[in-house]
Amino acid sequence: MAELSTEMILFGILTRVPPKAVGRFKSVCKTWNALLSGNAFVREHCSRSAIPSNQKVLVIEHQTSSIHPINFETHDYEPGTSITIPFDHRSYDNRFIVVSILSHLNGLLCVCNKITSDLFLWNPVTTAFKRLPPPYSNDFYKDNLDAVGLYTDTHDDFKVLYIRRRDDTLAVNVYSRSDESWRNIPLALPSEYLTTRFHWYSGTLCGGTLYFTISESVVGGSNFMISFDVNSEQFHMTNF
Repeated sequence: MAELSTEMILFGILTRVPPKAVGRFKSVCKTWNALLSGNAFVREHCSRSAIPSNQKVLVIEHQTSSIHPINFETHDYEPGTSITIPFDHRSYDNRFIVVSILSHLNGLLCVCNKITSDLFLWNPVTTAFKRLPPPYSNDFYKDNLDAVGLYTDTHDDFKVLYIRRRDDTLAVNVYSRSDESWRNIPLALPSEYLTTRFHWYSGTLCGGTLYFTISESVVGGSNFMISFDVNSEQFHMTNF
């Protein structure tokens, strides 16, 4: 039987350590930092954490201004596990939390400050975060108007798909984590779907495709879904 390389053994061990330890281990050396920051490690570590006993549901209590993980199996709060948000997240009077969780992928959350309209990528375990640079100078994310989705492409580049509606016009932009820049992607839809009569929900990634649900805000209104192939970067619309 062929012997396992030192790198494979190290990879296998580190993918089994608790998430909080991953952040500390990145400072051991450059080799470990590169390994632990790679998408291959992130995917494997997340897959090992995907058993019910390891899963947590993150609950934001806006009235009490607190964030707690809840055990997936017992549905109970875990004592002493209140989570601190490391970026601006409170209302001007400091009474309420004003962030919303929009999307998630491999342990990273995309969250929005509903007052400043800023978007952040945030790891609640390691507390690391990044404020995304806005692709437009006038404003950024708007609730009920815009939608986002997270994915990785064939080159393991982590990306954010941002769909923006303003004045019955639509713009789609993709943020590349490796390039730290935005670029535009064309998407043409009937003008009626661009009005505020329709509510757009953030994307869910499944099998290389991001799915966005769009619902008409009237009783008996129409519903449809837009799918985005992350490899071909093509959109498709489906009624249901």
